[in-house]
Amino acid sequence: MSKDNEIASHNATLRDSDNFAPATNIGVTDTVAAKAQAASQTAAVVAPPTEEEHHARFVLQIVQPALLGLMDGSVSTLAPLFATAGLTHDAHKAFFVGLAASVGAGISMGLAEALSDDGVVSGRGNPWWRGIITGAATMLGGMLHTLPFLIPNLTAALHAAYIVVVLELFAIAYIRFRFMKSPLGQTVVQVILGGGLVFAIGLWLGSLGAGG
Repeated sequence: MSKDNEIASHNATLRDSDNFAPATNIGVTDTVAAKAQAASQTAAVVAPPTEEEHHARFVLQIVQPALLGLMDGSVSTLAPLFATAGLTHDAHKAFFVGLAASVGAGISMGLAEALSDDGVVSGRGNPWWRGIITGAATMLGGMLHTLPFLIPNLTAALHAAYIVVVLELFAIAYIRFRFMKSPLGQTVVQVILGGGLVFAIGLWLGSLGAGG
């Protein structure tokens, strides 16, 4: 009787083992599936950016700050520069006014860009790097039409500066068209009108101050 009990107990153990085997297999399958899903998610996270995403980031973090500075420097320094030229009739004095306006505008715009957005929420990148880009582009925009006033002859300096201003405005319009996808005709009109208005105000104030 004892031997029969041992056989019955052994058979019960085998049955219990068979019953638990599927559950064990299910657990292993779930673990493998979870690891595969985690690996897939990790691969998705570290996947390199697409060319379109790279271009969008370049426009947002480099082109846009540079364009902002170039537009400000090219336009904001026109009035004081040409007003000084018309008021003093001295190319040397006009040059230093343009230099001061360009440097001051560059510092101001650089700080404004760097301090206005830390880039965490907007994704616009390192704020100080953007500030450097904007400040440098602002100074460049102002100095391009200031450099002609190194020419001692005021008339020659003014004519050279007029040409530089027109080239600057068309360059700005092209950059907007190329990277911001703005309609070329529309952006040319907008930039020319804005720059022309400031340019005319500078000439008018200089003539007014000189008693003309």
